[in-house]
Amino acid sequence: QAQLVTFGGGLVQAGDSLRLSCAASGRIFSTYAMGWFRQAPGKEREFVAAISRSGSTTYYEDSVKGRFTISRDNAKNTVYLQMNSLKPEDTAVYYCAATTYYSIRYSAHEYDYWGQGTQVTVSS
Repeated sequence: QAQLVTFGGGLVQAGDSLRLSCAASGRIFSTYAMGWFRQAPGKEREFVAAISRSGSTTYYEDSVKGRFTISRDNAKNTVYLQMNSLKPEDTAVYYCAATTYYSIRYSAHEYDYWGQGTQVTVSS
């Protein structure tokens, strides 16, 4: 099993940047593909970004392409989400997740383990 702890949320202004971190413990981190999801009030949880086990492949939801970057450091058992040019519509609780699937996954139900979530609020 994996335990995931998320850090780095906060209140920022539109155009600012934030970096979220997700530290994993338990099973060997490099055996998981990782993803970030978010959930805004009154909305369903949605996919944001994903990264393969090695970090060589990434994928992004269209609205964050060019603004967000997912990365991982397998030596530190950590996955990151660098968020630049933040917009008010990025406001949500952000969750990291781990999947034992070999390749990148985009659906929340394909992830096995979840972090506790961190609030990101972007003011206009």
